[in-house]
Amino acid sequence: MKKRSLFSACLCLASALVFSSCSKKEEAAVAPTAITKEVLSQVKAMGFGTDDIRAVDGGFVVEGDMLLTNEMLASAPGYGTLRVGDEEQYRTTNLVNAGTGRTLTVSLSSQFPAAYSAAIDEAILRYNAANLTLKFSRIANDAAANLPVKYSASLGAGVLGQSGGFPTGGNPAPGFTLVPSVINSTNTNYIATIMAHEMGHCIGMRHTDYYNRQYSCGGRKANEGASTVGAILIPGTPSLAEPNSWMLACVGNGVNRPFTANDLTALSYIY
Repeated sequence: MKKRSLFSACLCLASALVFSSCSKKEEAAVAPTAITKEVLSQVKAMGFGTDDIRAVDGGFVVEGDMLLTNEMLASAPGYGTLRVGDEEQYRTTNLVNAGTGRTLTVSLSSQFPAAYSAAIDEAILRYNAANLTLKFSRIANDAAANLPVKYSASLGAGVLGQSGGFPTGGNPAPGFTLVPSVINSTNTNYIATIMAHEMGHCIGMRHTDYYNRQYSCGGRKANEGASTVGAILIPGTPSLAEPNSWMLACVGNGVNRPFTANDLTALSYIY
């Protein structure tokens, strides 16, 4: 996530935080790769905007919170654009293999303040209450967790966190990182909203306002073009803007976004 000084007028909020919280498991530091014309072409081909691309260890962060690893850029399949509306619920072509039922384990670093423990329990509760084939369960062992939630003192100015990307090989992205000093809140529902959003990316969800992040973030309307990773409209979700979706790219400080009816339709369709 990134903190913004102004928020989209349609949400009538004074500030916003761009969701940017999905990172790889911690590993040996690798110098960021230069943002070359080839990289920009690969990112655009995957259906992501390049206006705010940032080079980080192991890849590039786009849309404020989505980590595209160097491996993902090099091996992206050749899908074309698979969406036609304006602002709807979208998934990627990469999903978790849930079969008839699967439980993903979630852990929380002991470095987090106490409020984060209640928040991760609330985020897990929201998913499990949706009665999906995909369930979540909290464990204490970070090394064994499918989705470890990692602590960071800083990921750069105004960045709340960084994601682990999308599912690969039928498994979820490897968790995400949060920066409590930037989140700067003990509001359980607000932190749970951030966590649930990042968990959504980890199981294959894209931003609800994927095609026009101006809707929740303000700024210039961005057309992200063709997509190889996929931005597939989920049947049954609206073709008009969804103002309260948990997967909107930006959220106001302190805002609680439990799943809307359309969010639940999207999750139930996939899982």
